Amino acid sequence: MSKYDTKFKHKLVQQCLAGGHGAKSVAKAHGLKHGQVERWVAAYRQHGLAGLTKKYASYDAAFKWKVLRHMAREMLSLRQTAALYDIRCPDQIRRWSHAYHEGGIEALMPKPKGRVTPMKPKPPLEPPVGDDARTLEQLRKENEYLRAEVAYLKKLDALIQAKRADAPKKRR
Repeated sequence: MSKYDTKFKHKLVQQCLAGGHGAKSVAKAHGLKHGQVERWVAAYRQHGLAGLTKKYASYDAAFKWKVLRHMAREMLSLRQTAALYDIRCPDQIRRWSHAYHEGGIEALMPKPKGRVTPMKPKPPLEPPVGDDARTLEQLRKENEYLRAEVAYLKKLDALIQAKRADAPKKRR
């Protein structure tokens, strides 16, 4: 839901267009920024009452490129261009321009909406071929050797810890 309804916007625009009141004085009287009221007035002048209603729009790359080219060719401001093409947020044009300068026309393409598709599952591992293909007996021998090595290292670590624990006791 928009912050201000169409009737309120239309009332303020009529006050500005009736004369005697500028956008700054009307905005100040209602606690708004004058730029907002100026955008409403420009949109009303260009598109009538439809320029004040809430708009949900998505734009394709061709339209964005057309807007950017027209703005550059005619040397228009963001506000003027937004009012001309009925784009409710002038800053959107600035984002399009930045994206175009960063990534070209491809950066203006609409992004897909929704969740990202999950990664495809990895294919199952194939049985090893060649040197890795060892027999069950070889694997058992290797496993026994590794267990003995781990037990040896644990025992060595326990001896070192015991030696360190005894060392301070002897000094006292």
